[in-house]
Order: sequence, then structure tokens, then C-alpha cells
Amino acid sequence: MQKDTNITELNNKTPFPEKNKIITNPIDKTGLVAKINILGNGMNHGKMVHVASHHSEKAYGTADYIEFYKHTNEIINTYKDLKDAQNLFHNLFVSKLNCAYTALGIINEQSNVINIKLLDKNSNVYSFKVFMSDSENEIIKSLSAGEISIHDNSAFLKISSLNNLPSVIIPVKQKGKNICIALASDYNIHNHLCLYQMAASNLGLIVENSLLYDRVTQDSNMDSLTNLYSHRRFHELLSQELAYASSSNTKVSVLIFDINNMGQINKDYGHAKGDEVIKIVASKIHENIKKQDIAARYGGDKISVILRNMNAEEAKYMAEYLTYTLSCCLVDDIGPVNKLSVGIATYPDDSMDKEKLLILAEQAVLVSKTRGYKNGISTIVSTQDYDFWDDAALNSFAIVMAKRHSQLGINFEEALVEQFQNENIVSQNHLIEVVTSLASTIDAKDEYTKDHSSSVSRYSVALARAINLSEKEVERIKLGALLHDIGKIGIPEDVLKKPAKLTDEEFKIIQQHPLIGVQKILEPNPLLHDLIPIVKFHHERWDGKGYPFGLKGEDIPLAARIVAVADTYHALISDRPYRKGLDVETACSILEEGAGIQWDKELVRQFIAIAPSLATKI
Repeated sequence: MQKDTNITELNNKTPFPEKNKIITNPIDKTGLVAKINILGNGMNHGKMVHVASHHSEKAYGTADYIEFYKHTNEIINTYKDLKDAQNLFHNLFVSKLNCAYTALGIINEQSNVINIKLLDKNSNVYSFKVFMSDSENEIIKSLSAGEISIHDNSAFLKISSLNNLPSVIIPVKQKGKNICIALASDYNIHNHLCLYQMAASNLGLIVENSLLYDRVTQDSNMDSLTNLYSHRRFHELLSQELAYASSSNTKVSVLIFDINNMGQINKDYGHAKGDEVIKIVASKIHENIKKQDIAARYGGDKISVILRNMNAEEAKYMAEYLTYTLSCCLVDDIGPVNKLSVGIATYPDDSMDKEKLLILAEQAVLVSKTRGYKNGISTIVSTQDYDFWDDAALNSFAIVMAKRHSQLGINFEEALVEQFQNENIVSQNHLIEVVTSLASTIDAKDEYTKDHSSSVSRYSVALARAINLSEKEVERIKLGALLHDIGKIGIPEDVLKKPAKLTDEEFKIIQQHPLIGVQKILEPNPLLHDLIPIVKFHHERWDGKGYPFGLKGEDIPLAARIVAVADTYHALISDRPYRKGLDVETACSILEEGAGIQWDKELVRQFIAIAPSLATKI
């Protein structure tokens, strides 16, 4: 067997004039470019004069250096990641240098190993480790010496099919530190050494960039205070878990823990104490969840947990266990950690959309806040524990959606309508409750129209009964009046809340709200179809000058005429940015002046008769 060749012997055999020097960065004035210029005199149309290998029976012609350099630059400028770069260099070596295999080994200092991936000429891939402690291994020897070494065989790789192939081992340093090692098999290695050095140097830069990116990514994946996953990583992991749950037909529950008194702790004891509490909460949660579950810092004082394959009840049990564990933790000056709000949302029961799932979990946290504590332990709330349309839940939803709108562009009103359309209505009373909540929430957008819909509904009911309509018709008018302005959900707020007189263009926008209400709210819901005439025509006028269709007189449905009178009356007695609300007598006189012109004359007469008995302005 021929003796292994060290770098000194190798340099003596190369056609390059520099002796006894390992080229660590051949892309400089003394490196490859200079050598190409020197060798140019020995080239014929860019081809090197053939130099035979010491393995004469398997000699190959030397490569076109300029072409190789060009391809190397293309790789550096186009590679996607480290794996892609290695594959591209491998293909280049095989096609241009006729390599039998190439390999790249990444040094893992923590594990004290070199992780090697080897690709052969036939597209076979081998992955293996070489331990740094294996001082007899040729790879470790070359790395320790910091020198390139050439061998007649590759037996040290322990891959039988490669045993008889020659090999070169090239340690690669960056900033004076070994970061990887490159290997190749080439019968003409003596003439191609500079190309390998150049490629290895470039691979070293790519490896360094890749390792740096991994470190930065790892840092961004972890929260520095709690050592839990970061908010960004939480979203990535939740997406993965939901995708898995979808494919495996399983459930995923999301828990959010909110430390309620954090602001007071920071104020009374300083932010260092607040950080201590957050770290304790994070640590205890992480210690007590299952290995398959995921904990992350969701926000400043919020910790989130992803529970794989858990329904709402199981998730609530886990939350109870975690809150009890936390209540047993004592913090100096503060006492037990028991003031937490906990919200739970479950996929797919509550939502199949990730963002909606998180909105519901955050809403549950806020509902938990309103319920306080029981026996010193936090109230744990699942989205399945409360009526979405009760005041606390709606207020919580509005708060979450206001925040989400700035983050994700999710519109509160649009989300509310979607919730309304998906509501499972089980009775007439349920329908009335949901419609009332929906209307009140829309009215609350503007402090000057707060309770407007409920007041118009009450006045409309009183007028309907005054003219002796059936209770069935009264109930229809009650609901229709509640929803009469629901189309304002689609009107821009700068138009809706404008304190000054509207321009002609703005007024045209306002005139669209009856049709918007019909299209967005009523038409998609069969239970509300009989309310369409009320919402659609409540802005028509007796004289035909109303909108949106210019209906006249009794062509306007009676229910819509009733709501029109009640709507105007409440607008007159309510405060506005530009005036104080009018008294009952003045409001009635205005109605009387418009009777037979704007409103049904008989309905105005009946309403004026009952107006004093109605509640004063609201």
C-alpha cells in the first residue's frame, strides 16, 4: 500500500509555485485567481495541460479552472440552504472532477462529534458520526493537525463499497476555529487540490452562516426570561399541531394563563419581582405538563400551553392541576401565586381556524377575569362554559377583537356577524336575546347611539300595540326594530361618527345601510327573512322622497312605517354632538309637522298620544 501523503509532500507535487503553505482562503490576490493567471500560460483555450496522477491506471485530465470558478460562484449566489449547497458542490465535483464521493462534516461542540453526510457518485447517501475522542480516526487526525491529508483508500469511513477509493480530507476553519471538515475521492487530487481548497473554504463560509442563522433562529424561538418558547414559535408550533390533529382526527386544546396582579406587583415591588413571578409561573407550568405538550410565553404576563389530544374537559382538569400547583408556590413579599385568569379553547370543537381559536381562548381569559376567584383558586373558563351573547362575554370579545384588528386586520363587526350567523338558535327567546345583544354591540360603537336600537324597538312595540296589531306581528316588529340599523356595520366609522354635516357623497354611503343590513344579516339567516321589509324600507318617506327605493304612501310596509316614526322620535330626544336632545313636547311637534309628508299621518297621531307615557329620553 502506498504511504499516506501529508500536506508538505502534497505541495511539493503540485504545479503551484507556493510551497509548504496551506491555502486557507484561495479567493484572494495570492490564491486561486493569481494561480489561474500563472497557469494561464500553460492552458490551451482554458484547458490545463494534462498531469497524470500517481494512480496512472486511473488518470483523468485536469479541470477547466476558470469554468470551475464560475460554477462555484453560481452556487454561492444561488444556494437555498446548507443541504442545497452541499448537493450543488457534490454535483459540481462529480461532473467536473469525476469524484467518486464527497462528504461534509459539521462539528458539534456540545456533543463533541462530527456529523458527516456523504454522497457518492450513484446518488447514495450515508450519514454517520465521528467522535472527537477517536484520536486514531484519520478524520480526527487531520482535524487535530489542521492539515489536509491524502490517502490511498477510504477504509477509515467504514463503508465497504468505498474502501478502495482514494480520499482527501480538508479541515476548514473560520476565524481560527475548526467548524467543519470536507472529504472527496479523486484520482487526480494532486492537480485538483486548489479547487478543493477553494470549494471547502466557500463551504466553510456557508456552514458558518448556517450555524449563525441556526443560533439566531434558536434565540428567536426561545423567550429569554422564561426559557419557554417565544410567541412567534408558539404560533408555528400551534399550526403544526393543528395540522397533525386534522390529519389524525384528534383534538388540541389551548390554555392561556394570565397573571392578573402583575401591574400592581411591578408598581409595589419593582419589575425584578414581577419577572421573578413570571419565571416561577413559567417554570411550574413547564415542569407539570406532559412531555408532548408545549408551553410558551404568549405575552408580557401570559403563558400559553398547547395540549395535544385533549378535549375541553380534560384541558380544564389539567388547568386545575396547574393552578393548584402554582397556588402552593410562595413568593417573598407576595405570597402564593394564585391570582391567575385561565382560558381554554379546543380544536375543532370551538373553531378549526387557528386565529379564531386563539381569539376564543383570549376571550375566555377575560371572562375568567370577570368571574374572579373561588376558594382562593382562579376560575377556569372554557369557551364552552359561557353564553357568547351575555354582557361579559361580548365585552371580552370586543376587547380581544379591538386588539386583533390592529395586529391582524380582523374586523370586530365582521367577526361578530360571523358568530351570529353560526349561532344555533333554539327558541324565539334565544333569537330575541341574540339579536338584542348584536344590536346593542353595534350601537355601542358610538356613545351617541348607545341603546338606540333597543329604544326604537320599545317605542315600535308600543305603537304597534296602540294600533291593535297581533302579538305575532308585534314580536316581528320588535325584532325588526332591533335590527333596523344593523347595516351600519358596513359603514366606515369616519362617516358614521362625523359630527359635522355629511357631504353628498357621504350621505350616499349612509343611504346604503338598509341594503347592507339585509344582505349581510337577514338574507343569510332564514329565521330573519320576514324582517327584511322592516330593515329594507324604514328610511322610505310617505311622500316618496326617502331611500333606498323611493317608495310612497302605503306602498311602504306598515311595520317599516312604524319603525320610521319610532326611529325619528328617539333620534330627536337623544343627545347629538351638535345639539342636546329635545324634550318630548318639541319632538312630538316636529313629528306632527312632518305627518303626511315624511311619516304616516295616522301613525304619528297615535304615537303622539302615547309618547308622554313612554320613558323619558335615554
